[in-house]
Amino acid sequence: MAHEEVQHDYHLVDPSPWPLVGSFSALLMAIGAIGWMHDWNGFGYIFIAGTLGVLYTMYAWWADVINEGEHKGDHTPVVQIGLRYGMILFIASEVMFFLAWFWAYFNASLFPTEAVGSVWPPTGIETFDPWHIPFVNTLILLLSGTTVTWAHHALVHGDREGLKKGLWLTVLLGASFTGFQVYEYIHASFGFSGSIYGSTFYMATGFHGAHVLIGTIFLTVCLVRAYRGHFKPDHHFGFEAAAWYWHFVDVVWLFLFAAIYVWGAGVPAAH
Repeated sequence: MAHEEVQHDYHLVDPSPWPLVGSFSALLMAIGAIGWMHDWNGFGYIFIAGTLGVLYTMYAWWADVINEGEHKGDHTPVVQIGLRYGMILFIASEVMFFLAWFWAYFNASLFPTEAVGSVWPPTGIETFDPWHIPFVNTLILLLSGTTVTWAHHALVHGDREGLKKGLWLTVLLGASFTGFQVYEYIHASFGFSGSIYGSTFYMATGFHGAHVLIGTIFLTVCLVRAYRGHFKPDHHFGFEAAAWYWHFVDVVWLFLFAAIYVWGAGVPAAH
């Protein structure tokens, strides 16, 4: 008995190799990293192979998603609602992720133990002057939030040149933030190990820096797609997801700047 084709608004994805390939690549990357950290011969190559596999999976899988939305028409309004819920839940999980680092920082700073001299920052730690590079990076991220909003506003109103200019500025500002943070880390007077201050500082600011880098790549992909004619005023969730993610990164930095750089500042490092 022949089955009639059922018409519906939902997207039933085609069979894909990427979940399996990505999982196997991640396994290789983890095994390689463990062996590499234990100085086992050859495991560095396994780590590199796994990393390349993960990166290729990300590229190919997201290319398939873009193709489904732009060319196949699979991202119907109903599907887009599901994508929005997914992105909202993902950002909520990221909030919990950073909450853990803030918890660790405040637990150590509000109740400093005798091991760190019962003071915060611990004795011997020279913190950064919050009104130098950290303040500049704060201005950079705040400005980038306005440029990505400009790009979104231009897209909604059919101004593709404004979209491109806004994205270019946002990407450049994101890259500038990363450059300043690298400079700051190079000139830090404390390391990651040997101090609870260094551990909490680098875990919180370092993971935020990684999110800035990821967000910059996210927006760069949107910029490339804009030049290829993707995104319509009423159909551009890929760009919206990138903008949401970027605003999340901005807000997290404001909390980091206020809590770690300003509130937790001790003796600024001499430069």
